[in-house]
Amino acid sequence: MRVLAIDTALEACAAAVLDTAAGTLTAHETLAMQRGHAEALMPLVARVMQRAAATFADLDRIAVTTGPGSFTGLRVGIAAARGIALAAGKPAVGITTLAAYAAPFIAKDDSLPVVAAIDARHEHVYLQVFGAGGRTIVSPRILPLREALRIAATGSPRVTGTGAAMLAAHWPAGEKPPCAVEQRSAPDVDWVARLGALATETAAAVKPLYLRAPDAQPQDASRLARR
Repeated sequence: MRVLAIDTALEACAAAVLDTAAGTLTAHETLAMQRGHAEALMPLVARVMQRAAATFADLDRIAVTTGPGSFTGLRVGIAAARGIALAAGKPAVGITTLAAYAAPFIAKDDSLPVVAAIDARHEHVYLQVFGAGGRTIVSPRILPLREALRIAATGSPRVTGTGAAMLAAHWPAGEKPPCAVEQRSAPDVDWVARLGALATETAAAVKPLYLRAPDAQPQDASRLARR
């Protein structure tokens, strides 16, 4: 199986091609960025496909991060994945950013818990907790920092994501500290590709996982009255 993975959910624009038959990533590239994903993504995908010596017709599926993350970034990546899938006649599958963060830890040792946390600003985090065997203990959700710490601070977990350092800095006194803290601005797109190869295909279109409403909302006072 050949999988094209795309990630624009957070502070990176990234793509990778995985060949499961060969057991290798044939090409991948990641550009660190907070803005400009829309302009950077398709040229980056073209470069990765060229290095992989593959065409879109050669792919078996497209995997894309669905969030939580930047509202604009998510729309860019998902729109591109949908467009490529439609043009190539291939399925698209969604991978959450939280699962992509946790995947390398689970693959290394699935006996220890993993807390994937993304800074949602205003002292909130997007959180998912994985237990033994990679089983989800706490499903993806947005929580105030204090409540997230209450849930996360059990069993000396491994903590990863853009919110990892924040959780570690406020870890409750008296609780076992995390056995590992990995502050990352974006998940590894290689793991998005690997999870994409394992994902179950559905007939439903890939949709973003926002978990909360956008910060920018129309102001009622600025609306013109209807006549």
